[in-house]
Amino acid sequence: MEKISACIFDLDGVVVDTAKYHYIAWKSLAKGLGFNFTKEDNERLKGVSRMRSLDILMEIGGVDLDDETLLKMAAKKNEEYLEYILKMTPDEILPGVKDLFENLKENGVKIALGSASKNAMLILKQLKLTSYFDAIVDGTHVSKAKPDPEVFLKGAELVGFKPENCVVFEDAEAGVEAAINGGMRCVGIGSPKVLGKANFVVPGFEGFTFETLKKGLDK
Repeated sequence: MEKISACIFDLDGVVVDTAKYHYIAWKSLAKGLGFNFTKEDNERLKGVSRMRSLDILMEIGGVDLDDETLLKMAAKKNEEYLEYILKMTPDEILPGVKDLFENLKENGVKIALGSASKNAMLILKQLKLTSYFDAIVDGTHVSKAKPDPEVFLKGAELVGFKPENCVVFEDAEAGVEAAINGGMRCVGIGSPKVLGKANFVVPGFEGFTFETLKKGLDK
């Protein structure tokens, strides 16, 4: 088995759950346009860019708006989302994440972030997690969305390791595919039904260590 030299983490749904804040902001936008946006609808927006998410929202509501109005809508949604982000505290880090980061550091494993979020730096600052990362690649550094592997390949490059020596942690199907497309191994965080293409899937990080990772990849 290839040596594990670096772990690359997605942000939303892996390190922290900001999906709920996205949902509240999209729901509020839909309400203003006169239609309801459900949690089931919200599943379609996972791992998708802001403008594509807005397109899906418009499809759901059967609303047709010009480009200028759409850009204003996207900005309005982001402003509301940021209000929630600025109130975040380290209590919102998902269970087991910090313990895993410390365990990886003890084992000499580099830690990188590979997120489509343009607000990743702000979120990490609010959570007081920035110092754990040896490299941070977010939506301001990449132009291609997952399942394109660009965000993970950049992370691998910044920590100085080949893709085959990196393991990606992802909660979205498109993210798992991005890892595979980049020649990396992948651990799914969530449902095996959705993330079946990953090397293995766990529900979360409680009790998860570098040893757990090695054993899971050995299977």
